[in-house]
Amino acid sequence: MAETNADHSVPKHQRIRQTLAAEIRGLPPHSLLPTERDLAKTHNVSRATIRLALDALRDAGLVYRIQGAGTFVAGPTISKTLSLSSFSEDMEIRGMSPSSRLLAADGIAAGRGLAEELGIAATDPVYRISRVRLADDEPICLETAHIPAVRAPELLDRDLTGSLYEILRGYGLQIIRAEQVVKAVVLDVSEAAMLGTPAGSAALRMHRIGLDQRDRPVESTTSIYRADRYDLRLAVRRGG
Repeated sequence: MAETNADHSVPKHQRIRQTLAAEIRGLPPHSLLPTERDLAKTHNVSRATIRLALDALRDAGLVYRIQGAGTFVAGPTISKTLSLSSFSEDMEIRGMSPSSRLLAADGIAAGRGLAEELGIAATDPVYRISRVRLADDEPICLETAHIPAVRAPELLDRDLTGSLYEILRGYGLQIIRAEQVVKAVVLDVSEAAMLGTPAGSAALRMHRIGLDQRDRPVESTTSIYRADRYDLRLAVRRGG
Protein backbone atom coordinates (compact mmCIF):
# COMPACT_ATOMS: atom_id res chain seq x y z
CA MET A 1 0.00 0.00 0.00
CA ALA A 2 1.38 3.41 -0.94
CA GLU A 3 2.24 5.71 1.91
CA THR A 4 0.38 9.01 2.16
CA ASN A 5 1.88 12.35 3.11
CA ALA A 6 0.40 11.82 6.57
CA ASP A 7 2.35 8.54 6.81
CA HIS A 8 5.61 10.41 6.24
CA SER A 9 4.80 12.84 9.06
CA VAL A 10 4.89 9.93 11.52
CA PRO A 11 8.33 8.64 12.60
CA LYS A 12 9.26 5.28 11.08
CA HIS A 13 9.45 3.46 14.41
CA GLN A 14 5.88 4.58 15.20
CA ARG A 15 4.61 3.21 11.88
CA ILE A 16 6.42 -0.08 12.54
CA ARG A 17 5.00 -0.12 16.09
CA GLN A 18 1.47 0.15 14.68
CA THR A 19 2.20 -2.61 12.17
CA LEU A 20 3.65 -4.93 14.84
CA ALA A 21 0.75 -4.17 17.19
CA ALA A 22 -1.69 -5.27 14.48
CA GLU A 23 0.32 -8.43 13.86
CA ILE A 24 0.57 -9.54 17.50
CA ARG A 25 -3.13 -8.95 18.20
CA GLY A 26 -3.82 -12.22 16.40
CA LEU A 27 -1.33 -14.18 18.51
CA PRO A 28 -2.10 -15.99 21.77
CA PRO A 29 -0.71 -14.46 25.00
CA HIS A 30 2.88 -15.46 25.77
CA SER A 31 3.68 -16.30 22.13
CA LEU A 32 7.35 -15.83 21.29
CA LEU A 33 7.97 -13.11 18.70
CA PRO A 34 10.63 -13.38 15.98
CA THR A 35 14.03 -11.97 16.82
CA GLU A 36 14.86 -8.31 16.20
CA ARG A 37 17.06 -9.39 13.30
CA ASP A 38 14.22 -11.36 11.68
CA LEU A 39 11.69 -8.57 12.24
CA ALA A 40 14.07 -6.03 10.73
CA LYS A 41 14.51 -8.22 7.65
CA THR A 42 10.77 -8.85 7.31
CA HIS A 43 9.87 -5.15 7.55
CA ASN A 44 12.92 -3.88 5.67
CA VAL A 45 14.04 -1.53 8.45
CA SER A 46 17.03 -1.35 10.78
CA ARG A 47 17.27 -3.28 14.02
CA ALA A 48 17.39 0.06 15.85
CA THR A 49 13.96 0.93 14.42
CA ILE A 50 12.58 -2.46 15.48
CA ARG A 51 14.05 -2.01 18.95
CA LEU A 52 12.36 1.40 19.35
CA ALA A 53 9.05 -0.07 18.18
CA LEU A 54 9.34 -3.01 20.59
CA ASP A 55 10.25 -0.64 23.43
CA ALA A 56 7.03 1.28 22.76
CA LEU A 57 4.99 -1.93 22.67
CA ARG A 58 6.57 -3.01 25.95
CA ASP A 59 5.80 0.37 27.54
CA ALA A 60 2.20 0.02 26.35
CA GLY A 61 1.95 -3.41 27.98
CA LEU A 62 1.54 -5.37 24.75
CA VAL A 63 4.78 -7.35 24.98
CA TYR A 64 7.31 -8.34 27.61
CA ARG A 65 10.92 -9.42 27.45
CA ILE A 66 12.84 -12.17 29.20
CA GLN A 67 16.60 -11.79 29.11
CA GLY A 68 18.11 -14.52 26.98
CA ALA A 69 14.72 -15.90 25.89
CA GLY A 70 13.20 -13.16 23.72
CA THR A 71 10.12 -10.97 23.41
CA PHE A 72 6.67 -12.38 24.14
CA VAL A 73 3.06 -11.29 23.62
CA ALA A 74 1.57 -9.99 26.86
CA GLY A 75 -1.92 -10.78 28.12
CA PRO A 76 -4.79 -8.33 27.45
CA THR A 77 -4.66 -4.99 29.28
CA ILE A 78 -6.16 -1.51 29.08
CA SER A 79 -3.68 0.03 31.48
CA LYS A 80 -2.22 3.43 30.68
CA THR A 81 1.52 3.81 31.10
CA LEU A 82 3.30 7.12 31.59
CA SER A 83 4.72 7.01 28.07
CA LEU A 84 3.52 10.02 26.06
CA SER A 85 0.74 8.93 23.74
CA SER A 86 -2.69 10.12 22.67
CA PHE A 87 -5.97 8.42 23.51
CA SER A 88 -6.30 7.30 19.88
CA GLU A 89 -2.82 5.75 19.94
CA ASP A 90 -3.56 4.01 23.26
CA MET A 91 -6.72 2.42 21.88
CA GLU A 92 -5.38 1.53 18.43
CA ILE A 93 -2.35 -0.22 19.87
CA ARG A 94 -4.74 -2.36 21.94
CA GLY A 95 -6.79 -3.32 18.92
CA MET A 96 -9.73 -1.10 19.88
CA SER A 97 -11.43 1.45 17.63
CA PRO A 98 -11.13 5.02 19.02
CA SER A 99 -13.74 7.64 18.28
CA SER A 100 -15.02 10.90 19.73
CA ARG A 101 -18.33 12.59 20.34
CA LEU A 102 -17.84 16.34 20.05
CA LEU A 103 -19.54 18.22 22.89
CA ALA A 104 -18.39 21.77 22.17
CA ALA A 105 -15.74 23.65 20.19
CA ASP A 106 -15.28 27.39 20.47
CA GLY A 107 -12.78 30.18 20.92
CA ILE A 108 -12.24 31.98 24.22
CA ALA A 109 -9.76 34.39 25.78
CA ALA A 110 -7.04 32.49 27.58
CA GLY A 111 -7.45 34.12 30.95
CA ARG A 112 -4.77 34.16 33.59
CA GLY A 113 -4.51 30.45 34.35
CA LEU A 114 -4.33 29.17 30.76
CA ALA A 115 -2.06 32.03 29.80
CA GLU A 116 0.50 30.94 32.39
CA GLU A 117 0.31 27.32 31.27
CA LEU A 118 0.53 28.07 27.55
CA GLY A 119 3.03 30.94 27.66
CA ILE A 120 0.67 33.49 26.07
CA ALA A 121 -1.11 36.69 27.11
CA ALA A 122 -4.35 36.47 29.09
CA THR A 123 -6.20 38.20 26.25
CA ASP A 124 -4.88 35.85 23.55
CA PRO A 125 -7.45 33.52 21.97
CA VAL A 126 -7.42 29.78 22.56
CA TYR A 127 -9.53 27.04 21.06
CA ARG A 128 -11.54 25.02 23.58
CA ILE A 129 -12.52 21.53 22.43
CA SER A 130 -14.61 19.26 24.66
CA ARG A 131 -15.23 15.64 23.68
CA VAL A 132 -16.28 12.26 24.95
CA ARG A 133 -13.62 9.73 23.95
CA LEU A 134 -14.84 6.23 23.13
CA ALA A 135 -13.23 2.84 22.58
CA ASP A 136 -15.28 0.38 20.52
CA ASP A 137 -18.19 2.83 21.00
CA GLU A 138 -17.96 2.67 24.80
CA PRO A 139 -17.37 6.01 26.60
CA ILE A 140 -14.06 5.93 28.45
CA CYS A 141 -12.97 9.51 28.94
CA LEU A 142 -14.13 13.14 29.03
CA GLU A 143 -11.55 15.44 27.49
CA THR A 144 -11.27 19.21 27.28
CA ALA A 145 -8.32 20.56 25.31
CA HIS A 146 -7.16 24.18 25.03
CA ILE A 147 -4.96 25.01 22.04
CA PRO A 148 -3.45 28.49 21.43
CA ALA A 149 -5.07 29.87 18.28
CA VAL A 150 -1.73 31.26 17.10
CA ARG A 151 -0.29 27.72 16.98
CA ALA A 152 -3.11 26.20 14.90
CA PRO A 153 -5.07 28.81 12.91
CA GLU A 154 -8.61 27.82 11.90
CA LEU A 155 -8.39 24.62 13.92
CA LEU A 156 -12.14 24.65 14.52
CA ASP A 157 -12.70 24.16 10.79
CA ARG A 158 -11.07 20.72 10.99
CA ASP A 159 -12.74 17.39 11.73
CA LEU A 160 -12.36 17.23 15.53
CA THR A 161 -13.71 13.72 16.01
CA GLY A 162 -10.32 12.08 15.43
CA SER A 163 -6.88 12.48 16.97
CA LEU A 164 -5.96 16.10 17.82
CA TYR A 165 -2.30 15.12 17.82
CA GLU A 166 -2.62 14.01 14.21
CA ILE A 167 -4.30 17.30 13.29
CA LEU A 168 -1.57 19.26 15.05
CA ARG A 169 1.08 17.39 13.07
CA GLY A 170 -0.52 18.94 10.00
CA TYR A 171 0.49 22.32 11.45
CA GLY A 172 4.06 21.12 11.88
CA LEU A 173 3.53 20.60 15.61
CA GLN A 174 4.58 17.37 17.28
CA ILE A 175 4.12 17.02 21.02
CA ILE A 176 7.21 15.28 22.30
CA ARG A 177 7.18 16.15 26.01
CA ALA A 178 4.49 16.74 28.58
CA GLU A 179 4.05 17.73 32.19
CA GLN A 180 1.23 15.69 33.69
CA VAL A 181 -0.61 15.56 37.01
CA VAL A 182 -3.01 12.74 37.95
CA LYS A 183 -5.58 12.92 40.75
CA ALA A 184 -8.27 10.57 42.02
CA VAL A 185 -11.73 12.15 41.76
CA VAL A 186 -15.40 11.14 41.78
CA LEU A 187 -17.80 11.81 38.91
CA ASP A 188 -20.57 14.36 39.34
CA VAL A 189 -24.03 13.76 37.89
CA SER A 190 -23.27 15.35 34.50
CA GLU A 191 -19.91 13.61 34.06
CA ALA A 192 -21.33 10.26 35.08
CA ALA A 193 -24.20 10.58 32.62
CA MET A 194 -21.84 11.25 29.72
CA LEU A 195 -19.63 8.30 30.70
CA GLY A 196 -22.53 5.95 31.37
CA THR A 197 -21.67 5.27 35.01
CA PRO A 198 -23.38 6.07 38.33
CA ALA A 199 -22.79 9.48 39.90
CA GLY A 200 -20.10 9.31 42.54
CA SER A 201 -18.12 6.66 40.64
CA ALA A 202 -14.33 6.77 40.95
CA ALA A 203 -12.36 8.40 38.15
CA LEU A 204 -8.84 9.57 37.29
CA ARG A 205 -8.34 13.24 36.41
CA MET A 206 -5.28 13.82 34.27
CA HIS A 207 -4.09 17.36 33.49
CA ARG A 208 -1.42 17.66 30.82
CA ILE A 209 0.64 20.48 29.36
CA GLY A 210 2.07 19.25 26.05
CA LEU A 211 5.17 20.83 24.53
CA ASP A 212 6.36 20.64 20.93
CA GLN A 213 9.77 20.06 19.39
CA ARG A 214 10.70 23.68 20.14
CA ASP A 215 9.65 23.22 23.77
CA ARG A 216 6.66 25.52 23.31
CA PRO A 217 3.40 24.76 25.14
CA VAL A 218 0.90 23.54 22.54
CA GLU A 219 -1.93 22.11 24.63
CA SER A 220 -3.49 22.29 28.05
CA THR A 221 -5.73 19.24 28.29
CA THR A 222 -7.79 17.82 31.13
CA SER A 223 -9.01 14.24 30.78
CA ILE A 224 -11.32 12.39 33.17
CA TYR A 225 -11.10 8.60 32.83
CA ARG A 226 -13.50 5.99 34.17
CA ALA A 227 -11.58 4.17 36.88
CA ASP A 228 -13.42 0.92 36.13
CA ARG A 229 -12.10 0.91 32.56
CA TYR A 230 -8.72 2.62 32.86
CA ASP A 231 -5.79 2.55 35.22
CA LEU A 232 -2.21 3.74 35.40
CA ARG A 233 0.65 1.26 35.30
CA LEU A 234 4.07 2.37 36.55
CA ALA A 235 7.42 0.68 36.16
CA VAL A 236 9.56 1.51 39.19
CA ARG A 237 13.14 0.69 39.95
CA ARG A 238 15.12 0.74 43.18
CA GLY A 239 17.77 3.46 43.17
CA GLY A 240 21.42 2.84 43.87
